[in-house]
Amino acid sequence: MKKALFALAAAGTCAISGVASAQSTTNVTLYGIVDAGIEFANHTGTATANGSKVAVNSGNMSGSRWGLRGTEDLGGGLKAIFTLESGFDVDTGLSGQGSRLFGRQAFVGVQGNFGAVTLGRQQNSLYDLFGAYDPMGVGPKYSLNAVDSAFNGRADNAVKYTGKFGGLTATAFYSTGRDATNAAASEVPGNYKLGRNFGAGLAYTQGAFSVGTAYDQYQSNVPAVDDHAVKRLAFGGSYDFGVAKVFAGYRWMRDDGTATATSAASRNNVYWLGGLYRVTPALSLTGAAYYTDTHNSGNDPWMFVLSADYAFSKRTDAYLNIGYVKNKGTSTLALTSTNPIYPAGANQTGAVVGIRHRF
Repeated sequence: MKKALFALAAAGTCAISGVASAQSTTNVTLYGIVDAGIEFANHTGTATANGSKVAVNSGNMSGSRWGLRGTEDLGGGLKAIFTLESGFDVDTGLSGQGSRLFGRQAFVGVQGNFGAVTLGRQQNSLYDLFGAYDPMGVGPKYSLNAVDSAFNGRADNAVKYTGKFGGLTATAFYSTGRDATNAAASEVPGNYKLGRNFGAGLAYTQGAFSVGTAYDQYQSNVPAVDDHAVKRLAFGGSYDFGVAKVFAGYRWMRDDGTATATSAASRNNVYWLGGLYRVTPALSLTGAAYYTDTHNSGNDPWMFVLSADYAFSKRTDAYLNIGYVKNKGTSTLALTSTNPIYPAGANQTGAVVGIRHRF
């Protein structure tokens, strides 16, 4: 009896091993960034609580996150891919992106020599390409993202194509409803325009030189003006001299009046210029200037940023960012969304010192 049971167990083990060897392997990587600092900012708050503020903040240079990234070889040069990426505030432990579980990215798709086609919650084309053309890397704060948050834009319900061919990168996406948390304006039966979002971009890198462009458009969430859209077109470039790197860019924007049925159309242009200097292999200094020109208005603010970053290792660095916003008229540009300007038209000075770890 013992011999019979042993033989049966051995046969079962061989059968299981044979099935396992016939299956392909999925490779999964756990990764993330933890970024926190102490920030000071003046002229911030609301009518009932305003003044200077000192706070512990998460995600100053990079949004704090953890994620899972996986691939499976399907044969013939084809791979299945997925990414699940969750944002969080390290100072409170709360989930980011409106308390979504995987608010930064959540997609699955296939990849081959043709590029990749993916489905899910994904970054827009501005986000995909313009981190390379902002001196501050389109970080959460003290960067181009503070001037226009669409450069950190994401869309739910999106199908996306990404391809890389030598120095050329191409991307395009279409979302049937960019914000699924608004049930009245995302994939509404009988009205495919509400909340629709689409865009595309191209970037080319050759040695030290890189240039790119991207377009983004999303429709209003208001049924009465579902034909109205916010449209953006951006151009950027950079050149790396080795010890130093320079950046420049331009973004055009037109809002047809999407907030309400009576909203007026508006236009503005954003210009930026900056540079990075590598003092040592570990220490780098960055400076940037951003200017917003609002059409038919004197409300045209400037933002200036100086940053020092010291790398203790490949994974851990410390930083000091100092910023100044010069508002004009009734403009309310702020260094960060967590420190809104009060009163309108006031200037703002801010500084944050922090530490960032990648894993």
